[in-house]
Amino acid sequence: MTQSENKGVSTVHFAASGRGWVAFAAVSGAVSVIAGAFAAHGLNAETQAAEIGWLRTGSLYEALHALAILTVAALAGLGRLSPGWAIAAQRLFLAGSLLFPAALYGLALHLPRWLGAVAPIGGTAFILGWLALAGAALTHRD
Repeated sequence: MTQSENKGVSTVHFAASGRGWVAFAAVSGAVSVIAGAFAAHGLNAETQAAEIGWLRTGSLYEALHALAILTVAALAGLGRLSPGWAIAAQRLFLAGSLLFPAALYGLALHLPRWLGAVAPIGGTAFILGWLALAGAALTHRD
């Protein structure tokens, strides 16, 4: 990642190996722990089983993809991935991390049911992110 000064204001650019990705992954990991803890301790297992399931699934996928974002950042920083594909993977993991778990968290918190329709979009972003990561590895020139 690079930082540039523009009229006294620092702007952060997201390179595949940048601090911005690490920071996003860290916050995403924290949110996944909060959601998992709420599922375990904040809901009644007998009357809110569906909500607990949504929170656990969202938490699991968010945590896994926080680790995926960190992995791509590390591998890109080491020069082990094709940069274009690596940034595509990062962006897709970001989109999936925002859409998929948020949709499930919204369902668990009894927000509008149409949020459930957003989950497949996030899931598709996750899948495409993994395929982009494969592309980043396979097209890298050693």
